[in-house]
Amino acid sequence: MRMAYKCRAYPDPGQTVVLNRTFGCVRKVWNDVLDWRTKRYRAQGVTTTYAESDRYLTQLKKTGELAFLNEVSSVPLQQTLRHQSRAFAGYFAKRTRHPRFKSRTGKQSATYTRSAFRMREGELYLAKMAGSLRHIWSWPDIDPVTLNPTTVTVSREPDGMWYVSFVIDTDAPGALPLTDEHVGIDLGVIDLAVTSDGDRVANPRHLERKQLNLARYQRRMARKCKGSANRRKAARKVAAAHGKVRRTREDFLHKTTTSFVRRYDVIVVEDLNVAGMVRNRSLARAISGCGWGTFRAMLEYKTARWGRRLVVIDRWYPSSKLCSACGHLLARLALDTRHWTCPDCGTLHDRDINAAKNILAEGLSVSACGADVRHSETSRVRSATKQENLRCEP
Repeated sequence: MRMAYKCRAYPDPGQTVVLNRTFGCVRKVWNDVLDWRTKRYRAQGVTTTYAESDRYLTQLKKTGELAFLNEVSSVPLQQTLRHQSRAFAGYFAKRTRHPRFKSRTGKQSATYTRSAFRMREGELYLAKMAGSLRHIWSWPDIDPVTLNPTTVTVSREPDGMWYVSFVIDTDAPGALPLTDEHVGIDLGVIDLAVTSDGDRVANPRHLERKQLNLARYQRRMARKCKGSANRRKAARKVAAAHGKVRRTREDFLHKTTTSFVRRYDVIVVEDLNVAGMVRNRSLARAISGCGWGTFRAMLEYKTARWGRRLVVIDRWYPSSKLCSACGHLLARLALDTRHWTCPDCGTLHDRDINAAKNILAEGLSVSACGADVRHSETSRVRSATKQENLRCEP
């Protein structure tokens, strides 16, 4: 399996100049090739392969106005074309949206393959760069001297922090001991996750807690003249505040998902349409701050890595309106109704716990009939279980 180790990097002033120049060239190549292949498709109706875009890059390097592309390593430029080809493949397969142009104010990155870097005694040397790139290794149980990465990606966040990611091919670690425990998870805004066991993981609301600081920094930035140095400084403070929120959220989601994977053999979740939900202006900020998509992505790779099983059920399954005790199906259940009594068996239900129990039951039936439990190609999952005729009563 493929794994990545992301570390903080600290380039010296000379290396910073080289990397910033490389980022600019990568961004220039991406934008020019994207514009060219988009116009070519609209005019001729033909798609562009990686080989054709690579030949176009060679032509760009020969022009006088783009001769500076020869001053940096050619490997990151070729890698950005490969990334663009994969982005278009995902777009034509209707998995992602159309690739967009890169901005100089966003995250910058450059990817190097083995022909453009070398590891020596745990130190990283990049092509056309003097000296080794200083970075902090954060995994004491892994000796960086033994690393044999296939690719290395150097990136700079909008807040000015530098990172380097090492991608390696390694054998999957041994599976965790079986616990004979299964769980259904209902994701929400008030509580990030409610399990079928009745446990609740409170939503820490990282974004809301930093909202006042973010608003203050954004007001200060809005008062600065566009293009001025003061505006760039203010923008960096805004980016730093967002970076703290993002890193805190990722740390929390990592700890939460790891605890689930260690505790349960089978984890069942719903296939939520997050992209559609955030179109609601009233809920967009709250839903985005939860990180549901990141939560599911972490569960997917951690269950695969440690020998667990993740089951994703159909997003249209009526988990909240279905009585987990007798199977009675309500015709309608308002969103603000957090508790309801089954009119058939009289069971008092907590909305979220009842949904988690139904998610678990549906996931186990899907898993039992041999359905595919991971769906990375499409966001819509169809349940393979045989559905019974549920009674729909008010």
